[in-house]
Amino acid sequence: MLDFSLYACENALQLLAGFCGPPMSKTHDSSRQSSRLAQRSNALGTTYSPLYQQIKTLLLQRLDEGEWRPGESIPSEHELAARFQVSQGTVRKAIDELAAENLLIRRQGKGTFVPTHSEPKVRFRFLKLTPDDGHQPVSGSEIIDCQRLRAPAEIAQHLQLKTAATVVRIRRLLSFDGQPTIFDDIWLPGRVFRGVNEDTVRANDSPLYAWFEVEFGVSMVRADEAIRAVAAQAEAVQYLGVPAGRPLLQVDRVSYTYGDRPMEFRRGLYITERFHYRHTLS
Repeated sequence: MLDFSLYACENALQLLAGFCGPPMSKTHDSSRQSSRLAQRSNALGTTYSPLYQQIKTLLLQRLDEGEWRPGESIPSEHELAARFQVSQGTVRKAIDELAAENLLIRRQGKGTFVPTHSEPKVRFRFLKLTPDDGHQPVSGSEIIDCQRLRAPAEIAQHLQLKTAATVVRIRRLLSFDGQPTIFDDIWLPGRVFRGVNEDTVRANDSPLYAWFEVEFGVSMVRADEAIRAVAAQAEAVQYLGVPAGRPLLQVDRVSYTYGDRPMEFRRGLYITERFHYRHTLS
């Protein structure tokens, strides 16, 4: 719910700055209407936040509901300002924040778009493994297996599920220039990803996140990672072909959709002889 009292103040300041407003009766009518709207907002328990933040929240709700799909453009700032009955500058500030968070993408002369993991430049957005020599390697993906299981306690905690809730586990091997480099254990909420099984995973030839967008309406918009050094155990020995005890990088990632809802827990074991983990801080 928008804080209409703020919007009323914005209009009032504009009228005062102009030194000549509408007839007094219309001003009073407008003030009374804004007052009623503000009272209604307060009655509904709306808490204070800047007006552009409220617009940002409404845009996120529309994105979460799928009104604008990944890869599609959203309405113009002018159209959104009319829709939400706020100034175009307020809408622009909300969109600027969403763009800074990579939740929207501005394209000069074309408009503002919903990001999609189908785009090559977004495909490896969450993968920070970088070749030491700067050469862009050819990547390959091999599905090892896919099972529906009862969630172990650790996985349930990461995905905010009840212990023993149904989850999907995908095991995958990523190779670069033909050399096995990352062994992934990927865990998904079973209730959301009902159609994921070994047959459908193997039949999919898109990046996983792009597949999640198209088939399940789930967009991964941000991720938290925890990184530590570990010694190679049996699974890494088997799938990565390294000796037992070999130092590896373990990357635990929780990926979130809109509303900060966790939709994936991923544990990756990385070989870093030819790569380094690069993350830009700002």
